[in-house]
Amino acid sequence: MPTPATGLLLGLLLAACGLPLPWSWAAFLPLALILPFIAAAPTPRHAAGRAFWVGFGYFGLHLWWLGAFLVNLLGFPPLGAAAALLFALEGAFLAAAAFLATSATRTRTGRIWTLAGAWVILEWLRFLGPLAFPWPTLGYTLLPSLAIQIADLGGVLLGSVLVTLTAASLAHAWTEWQGQGRRPLTPALLAAVAWAAALCYGLTRTPGTGPEQPMRVMRVTFDPFERASGDLPAETQFAQTRAASLNRPAGSVVVWTETAITYPGPPDTRPDFPGPGITGAGGIDYGVAPTNPLADPPSYNTAIALDAAGRVTSRSDKSKLVPFGEEFPFQPILGPIYRMILTPLGFAIPNFRPNPNPTPLTLNGVPYGAYICYDSVFPGVARALVAQGAQVLVNPSNDGWYQGWGVQQHFNMGRVRAIETRRWLVRSVNNGVAGSVNDLGQPIQTVQDGTELRTLDVRPRLLTGTTLYVRLGDWPALILALGMILYGMTRRERDF
Repeated sequence: MPTPATGLLLGLLLAACGLPLPWSWAAFLPLALILPFIAAAPTPRHAAGRAFWVGFGYFGLHLWWLGAFLVNLLGFPPLGAAAALLFALEGAFLAAAAFLATSATRTRTGRIWTLAGAWVILEWLRFLGPLAFPWPTLGYTLLPSLAIQIADLGGVLLGSVLVTLTAASLAHAWTEWQGQGRRPLTPALLAAVAWAAALCYGLTRTPGTGPEQPMRVMRVTFDPFERASGDLPAETQFAQTRAASLNRPAGSVVVWTETAITYPGPPDTRPDFPGPGITGAGGIDYGVAPTNPLADPPSYNTAIALDAAGRVTSRSDKSKLVPFGEEFPFQPILGPIYRMILTPLGFAIPNFRPNPNPTPLTLNGVPYGAYICYDSVFPGVARALVAQGAQVLVNPSNDGWYQGWGVQQHFNMGRVRAIETRRWLVRSVNNGVAGSVNDLGQPIQTVQDGTELRTLDVRPRLLTGTTLYVRLGDWPALILALGMILYGMTRRERDF
């Protein structure tokens, strides 16, 4: 089979393990084929080529719903193929990592380990910068297994370390066995020990105890494209959601979805809001002067807490803006190109500002870690909120943009945020999965189907304390990843 076809096939196999399926925890098996496939390339340039096709296949299947999103957004099916540009970009990043890793390593088994560590480092880099897009992170594949509970030690990236370490160990053992190495089973034993430790740790985790906080969450079913274009009046959504929020249990806090309320200026009061509650809000922040005097005032996408009288008591804006949706990177250079593409389609370049310091929302003395939609893809946002005392995570979201398994992928990322921080998660969402998840990442009450507005009365527990991950962040995973790279770079034995 030609090398590009082999790379594509291996990438597709790995992506199949990234789908929300019960056997996704076995992602280390296709990765154990991918690492030696790249490591066996005759030159670093050939290794980069192989990695590119692996990455293109991996991202193409894992994120196929992006093409469907573009079709719905632009109304012209051929433009759905533009998603392939993202797949190629991500493939290029993996190719660059493979080129560097193989250039720095002398032996084939060494390259296997260096590639494994570089994979984790590349995933970490996807959390950073204007092109940040950490959606396909290998650690999420462990969610069906007890091993995912190690996320409270080192985050989802520690799960990625377990996957890549296992794959590298198996690939190393196979390479040694083919070359009649002296200890071909030693690497496989390392993987077995790592899995046994992770599974035993998962068995010891028990749900936290704390007081219950009654909350009512929403699953609404508005068309996000009609809402964005103005064809669906915001007041229509408000009236229906308000009616569904009434007559709830005593002491209950209502949670609405992303941008369920719009304001013509900074969010202040909304007397007809059935508080106390938390909701997403959007609008134009006329109270903030634009950095460019010729630009429009900045838009905002925020989470707010309102008391029983409808007064806004606290606010925390969205931290992570969607690339090419809410934020267009490198505007000083690419601005004319963006306008050339967007203007004929009737779109303008948005003027959002990311919030570098998310803070909990306080309502009736309880700190809520509220973060908006895409924020849930970034572990650092929930981590920062819990470090400041948030006792429960709240995620107002709009999953109406996603298609197919994109909805479930987004929900599963939130489940891992609950594990990393050992906090309950409550979600209100448009066309997605609404409900509650406990601090073990287990869905307790959820609703995700139907064409009518649905509500759930949930009772999350208010928890305190901090996990090792909240205190240290990604450092444990990064140190282990660097250890794999260093081990690979220092191997000097005869290659096979």
